[in-house]
Amino acid sequence: MQLITELLKTKYPIIQGGMSRLATHELVAAVSAAGGLGTLTSVGLDGPALRREIQAVREQTDQPFAVNLMLKQANIAELVDVIVKEQVPFVTTGAGTPKVYMPKLQAAGVQVLAVIPSVKLARKMEQIGVAAVIAEGLESGGHIGNMTTMALVPQVVDEVQIPVIAAGGIGDGRGIAAALALGAQGVQMGTAFLLTKEAPINSAYKTALMQAVDVDTDVTEVEIGTPLRTLKNPLTQQYHELVQQGASVEELTELMRGRHRVAFLQGDMDQGAIMAGQIAGLLQQEQPVATLLDHDWRQAQNILNLK
Repeated sequence: MQLITELLKTKYPIIQGGMSRLATHELVAAVSAAGGLGTLTSVGLDGPALRREIQAVREQTDQPFAVNLMLKQANIAELVDVIVKEQVPFVTTGAGTPKVYMPKLQAAGVQVLAVIPSVKLARKMEQIGVAAVIAEGLESGGHIGNMTTMALVPQVVDEVQIPVIAAGGIGDGRGIAAALALGAQGVQMGTAFLLTKEAPINSAYKTALMQAVDVDTDVTEVEIGTPLRTLKNPLTQQYHELVQQGASVEELTELMRGRHRVAFLQGDMDQGAIMAGQIAGLLQQEQPVATLLDHDWRQAQNILNLK
């Protein structure tokens, strides 16, 4: 079975998701140093701040890493310039198409991996020259599409010739094995990395994840057009109550504005948006990144009889 490790130059076929505002250099460097592909968030950063984050990763490891670009950000052109100048080897993209930036990135030798929620978008990304697609199901935390990972991945695999990486609802080696059985060459995991010792989030956030059970995630912002999966809390309850009362998109948007920062910076588990995937109920304890990667890959190898 071919694995994405040849493209990524990593020990494990595992990418750490570029979680908005959470995937900073501490976590990214630890993941890359341990054999996965760490992915820096660029959300909320200007050019100089992104450069500092990139340099901070390189101070801690010489292994490959990526930068995630949420393409709806207003300063993407500035961030692309930094990525090119800093010779970052990989970029993952979401919330739009990287088409306009592909010539510049490719000329600089930057490999682009595009997160996609459908077969149609996977084909479009292949046409513009991305190196691989990350087929992400609605089980994932944060902003989501409307197809499950189990349904999406094999359909994408059948329709494109480039490598497919599975994401959404993958939290251990069993999930990795399932993704590989569906035809993916690797996986992207997000929520599982939040419960590592190197994840730079407050203890209240980690405790909420450890206490979560299978039905503890909720989806808000559907009415806004940006469906968001988080843990259930008073904020999500308030959101749904406003929807039932006929609140406008503007009112709903204002309610949710900045709530992610309230969760991970302030540790407010009542009024913060606690981004987490449906796999949160599987996660029971905090552990080092290296332990997570080694355990999950060994588990997948044993299931699939891989060497």
